[in-house]
Amino acid sequence: MTTSDLVIEAEGLVKNFGTTRALQGVDLVVPRGTVLGVLGPNGAGKTTAVRILSTLLQPDAGTARINGFDVQRDAERVRHSIGLTGQYASVDEDLTGRQNLVLFGTLLELGRRGARARAVELLEWFDLTEAADRPAKTYSGGMRRRLDLAASLVGRPDVIFLDEPTTGLDPAKREDMWDVVRSLVTDGSTVLLTTQYLEEADALADEITVIDHGRVIAHDTPEGLKRVVGGQTLEVRPADPARLAETATILSQVSTGGAADELRKGMLAVPVADDAALAATVARLGSAGIAVTELSLHLPSLDEVFFTLTGRTASSDDAAQTTKEVAA
Repeated sequence: MTTSDLVIEAEGLVKNFGTTRALQGVDLVVPRGTVLGVLGPNGAGKTTAVRILSTLLQPDAGTARINGFDVQRDAERVRHSIGLTGQYASVDEDLTGRQNLVLFGTLLELGRRGARARAVELLEWFDLTEAADRPAKTYSGGMRRRLDLAASLVGRPDVIFLDEPTTGLDPAKREDMWDVVRSLVTDGSTVLLTTQYLEEADALADEITVIDHGRVIAHDTPEGLKRVVGGQTLEVRPADPARLAETATILSQVSTGGAADELRKGMLAVPVADDAALAATVARLGSAGIAVTELSLHLPSLDEVFFTLTGRTASSDDAAQTTKEVAA
């Protein structure tokens, strides 16, 4: 990969807030047309990194470039190529959804007519047309998050920073937001997504960087990170519950960890070394005449990966309150 393929490049980013070390030498790279998931608990430094990359904060040390432009020396050029959706709404609650988007378009020098046309386009895309002329303060949480994201896209940015964009949304609305992110990438955008939701990073990211206490502690594809825990899990549910014990015996023969565990009623699971265990299990079950209703082989979840890397879950909130406020 050449430097020209990298849209976001950060090297050795350091940021301190008094005695709080928010970033301690963070490196990030994002190739064009991909999604980088930046994963970590509250206080890890995710938002601080985004603020530096989007020119809202100056780093104490290190360098960063967006589309080849230095975030300190060429801040204005950087701002023209990015969109930012933060953890909190950036829209004016007293303005309507349409007025907010037209305002952003005017500030971005689209012209009055261009700003109105872009507002109509985004309102339709984010399913906000019916609420377009209502004040934003009357919107539900999900609608306000959609409006906030729409505002960040008014200028058709090449690079989009999504800082925990689905915080506070219910699962259905979160899925809707995921579809939006996928559409952005399909249209050619490059996305840096910070999140505490492991399933969100797994669903959207081409690569994941894990940050904890201001440091990068891992970087890989979702599948690569899952292999950090080691091995895979084979799950089997026999069609006849009376043959559960026989199935457990067969699974123990392919397992790397001994006897099978009953995860839930009628469902057995064992750790296995690799994909070959699946074929071996199918053959042995077939020879024994045991039919199954469920059979799956999967890598560990990202929750397990994060626990392995940090010793706690991603949702734990053991960082100091001051760190949460400045470096979430």
